[in-house]
Amino acid sequence: MLVLSFLSWWYGRGWKEVAVSLRPRLRWVTSSFSVKQLVKTLFQPWRRIITHPGSSLAEKFRAWGDNAISRAVGFVVRAGVLLAAFVTLIAVILVTLAEIIVWPLVPLAVPGLLIAGLL
Repeated sequence: MLVLSFLSWWYGRGWKEVAVSLRPRLRWVTSSFSVKQLVKTLFQPWRRIITHPGSSLAEKFRAWGDNAISRAVGFVVRAGVLLAAFVTLIAVILVTLAEIIVWPLVPLAVPGLLIAGLL
């Protein structure tokens, strides 16, 4: 009776739970990487490093250059983290799909491995 209960859960509700688990996994990755925050601040200066312009033209150009470099660094770092988040999202999708595909075969592997171990 216990084996039948396990198999009915495995091929029924358990398999469905694995498929439904994709959405929370994707939410966890986007939350861990703070994707919304990174997209909102993509073009902002790195670590709020801002040079305030002085009164002379040379100081204004220097401040503009410093701020442009700070924004470029911020963009590159945030874009790199967004790329890592994208790669992680793709990996989570592929692992979940593999899990869904392999899920029905796992109970069949137990007798197969027992037989292979006896040979």
